[in-house]
Amino acid sequence: MPLSNSTNSLTGGGGVPLSVDFDSPEDYFVFIFQILFATTTVIVAGTVVIGISATKALRLQNRFIFMLNTSICDTLVGFSVYYLGLFDVQEGYPSRNGTYNVLPSLLGVNILTFLFAQFDRYFAVCYPFIYSRFVTRHFVIGINIYCWFYNFAHLLARNLLPVSKALQLYVFSIVSFQLVVLTKVVMTIKLYVVARFQVERDPPSAEKETKKESLRIIIFVVISFLLLWCPSFVNIIFRFMTGRGLTFRNEATNLFAIMARLNAVCTPSVYIWGSPALRDAVRRTVWGRVCPKCRRRVGCHGTRGAKTPKK
Repeated sequence: MPLSNSTNSLTGGGGVPLSVDFDSPEDYFVFIFQILFATTTVIVAGTVVIGISATKALRLQNRFIFMLNTSICDTLVGFSVYYLGLFDVQEGYPSRNGTYNVLPSLLGVNILTFLFAQFDRYFAVCYPFIYSRFVTRHFVIGINIYCWFYNFAHLLARNLLPVSKALQLYVFSIVSFQLVVLTKVVMTIKLYVVARFQVERDPPSAEKETKKESLRIIIFVVISFLLLWCPSFVNIIFRFMTGRGLTFRNEATNLFAIMARLNAVCTPSVYIWGSPALRDAVRRTVWGRVCPKCRRRVGCHGTRGAKTPKK
């Protein structure tokens, strides 16, 4: 459906038109939803970034480095929605008012980061002595940097190659992603088995609770990621293999793309829900400054905790 003259007038006639033409109630709903979605994502993911960055005790733990990396990516996804969701943008092949797939490729960073985070938690729990000796903080930081480097190297190659070669590389990435998804599913099952049987047999301790917390978070995050991302992935494969499949007017009305970007809200929300240490850090560094009552409440909790002797 072509855009109406009213939409073109709203954008000044020469810029990128808005994603909807406001000739039906659904258009207003889509536009308002995209604004709320983008704002919520930036706030939730951004608070996690600030909370981890401002808390040294969290930055020294490998699992929080992975959380920080995905939350930075999720914050950028939130900012990207202000363009992808509010303007008439179509990424992919063919592209319309696109960003050379730069903004959608942010999801690829999370895909790799989640995979490495799964391996990290598996070795940390199952092989703690080897893990503590070889998997250093600098090594984990290097892995997270690699996720960004690989993703944008792949993106640069797709933008510099001719369209025919870029399409071949795109298809190859889809096939490769199937292997990544299969690996993530296998690792999720392994982590569940470890959490269900191995960790439960350990004697009660603070370390046991930390292991259970980290495994629970990564399992929930990966499951939600697969559930929200797979519909878009299946539709892309179906369109390439059969020439059919669902097509949408733009990114703002692309239900599958919206589901995939919902990970940017779900993931940091699971982090906050599953980690009391991160929750306290977010309250202290972000919401404690915005809401003084939250800061006083956190301070009272910290005071009571300081008076309790260690067992």
